[in-house]
Amino acid sequence: MTDAPRADAASAQAVVDSFVRLLDLRTLDVDRFEGVSPPERRQRVFGGQVAGQALVAAGRTVDPARQVHSLHAYFVRGGDPSEPIVYEVDRVRDGRSFSVRRCVASQSGKPIFMMSASFQRAETGLDHQVEAPLDVPGPETVPSLQEMFETHPGSSELFGGGRDLPFDIRYLGSLPWPAPHNRPKAQRRRSWIRIRGRLPDDPLLHACALTFCSDLTLLDSTLVVHGEVWGPGGVVGASLDHALWLHRPFRADEWFLYDCTSPSASGARGLATGQMFTMDGRLIATVIQEGLLRRVGA
Repeated sequence: MTDAPRADAASAQAVVDSFVRLLDLRTLDVDRFEGVSPPERRQRVFGGQVAGQALVAAGRTVDPARQVHSLHAYFVRGGDPSEPIVYEVDRVRDGRSFSVRRCVASQSGKPIFMMSASFQRAETGLDHQVEAPLDVPGPETVPSLQEMFETHPGSSELFGGGRDLPFDIRYLGSLPWPAPHNRPKAQRRRSWIRIRGRLPDDPLLHACALTFCSDLTLLDSTLVVHGEVWGPGGVVGASLDHALWLHRPFRADEWFLYDCTSPSASGARGLATGQMFTMDGRLIATVIQEGLLRRVGA
């Protein structure tokens, strides 16, 4: 390995290590935690971040032998990236097989996010899944986000100003920010995603990282149906609610295909569904989200 790839790998791992620290909440009291946001130029906290941190908070109150299998959440207010977020966990129930937790994230005494999550002890039973998409280009054959930034000036603003990112994302098909005269329509949004460096082996950490990534491209699928894009000349949006089900073991630092579609858009809202597949075709997660969609200037 030459010095340049070595330096690139070290830089990526440093970013991921910082991401792990972002998810390492400070304990304030029993079932009460505090998280912060990374320094960036976003106007509000990224939804995947607050969902991931809330899952960390909930998971810290559960027996580690029980793994999260689902979460359901509402985004109540936009979060301020300059202000710490307080996460309060309610231990709803600990049964023989399942543990249920409710978590509320607040800033300045007001809730910005609410989540319920369920954790289950390991069990065996029926096992089937839908087939993974066929004939999808591999992630290494698709341009990286950094390469896209070079060919689409200004697009980095959609990702907090183009700072070093903890995830690697490779879009398949048209981009979410093409020029106004080039807006192809499509029935789905697909992308390869992974955390850019190595994560510790803690399954909860991988679940939180996947939750973080699940908010990245999902609502894009509501726009591509209409040939619309984010930003000037297009649409602005915000997540309203989010649900995620985890089906099988996985590592968030290994490539997974995020296959997203939109069954409906109406009333300035769009519904999006996503399925996540490993490179060997295992279905690891299903995601559903509704988002607010408004034309810029409306």
